[in-house]
Amino acid sequence: MTDYLVKSIINDGMFRAYVVNGTQLVKEAQKRHGTWSAATAALGRSLVGTLMLASSLLKGKEKLTVKINGGGPVGGIVVDGNANGTVKGYLQQPHVSLPLNDKHHIDVGRAVGNKGTLSVTKDMGLKDPFTGNVGLASGEIGDDFTYYLAQSEQIPSSVGVSVFVNPDESVEVAGGFMIQVMPGASDEAIDRLQKTLTHLPLVSELLRQGKTPEDILGMLFKNDKVKILDKMPVSFACDCSKERFAAAMASLPADEIEAMIKEDHGAEVTCRFCGNQYHYDETELKAVLIKAQS
Repeated sequence: MTDYLVKSIINDGMFRAYVVNGTQLVKEAQKRHGTWSAATAALGRSLVGTLMLASSLLKGKEKLTVKINGGGPVGGIVVDGNANGTVKGYLQQPHVSLPLNDKHHIDVGRAVGNKGTLSVTKDMGLKDPFTGNVGLASGEIGDDFTYYLAQSEQIPSSVGVSVFVNPDESVEVAGGFMIQVMPGASDEAIDRLQKTLTHLPLVSELLRQGKTPEDILGMLFKNDKVKILDKMPVSFACDCSKERFAAAMASLPADEIEAMIKEDHGAEVTCRFCGNQYHYDETELKAVLIKAQS
């Protein structure tokens, strides 16, 4: 099934709701980074959460970067997202697997830790990007995105993200929902939603049952008026290139580039976001050096 995100409005504007099947994009991230179960779940949840956050806050060519560091064994997590449905991300320590928690789920909270922050930097095409920081609520990622939206964006929300990892470390399903409460929401509608969320299975369980994002939306708001605004394909995609890394190297001190030429006779660069490798021979590095000296 192709990954996609559904954007909707509920009860003529009481809620905005986003539901995504991000299975293929999390599979792609797992393969590229070779992550183990706890790291896969932590990175996958972060990718799905960033995807929905970007879809709800950005437009046009705007983009954002989410950084999560809770002091846990996976280290820092970095994810970039945009308004067009693509994300890319990595974590510092991909080889982390832990015993299941008391709910028999992957212990993402322990893998991420909760002694740190979630920060969101939004690049709106202006001179200076805007960054909002909040303390981590639990390290479970969904709670942390919920807390960020309430504290930094002043949008009461509920975010649920989940990834099912198979015993062979492959990803079976991944997805999530984000519900934002709008100023016109009635107390009755909010109470009804809270009761529904209390009993809703994990999105990963629903996806394993074959439910679509539209099905999940219907389960969240079964007695409400749901208007779907958009269905958008989503994917893991990196915009790195040999030319971009060459331009970045040209900002290094000239003596460092000269050392690569004389001592190493070349250079190899690996993209942290996607794992792609780029090799530069002496001739290519000399061209970089000329640019650095100009």
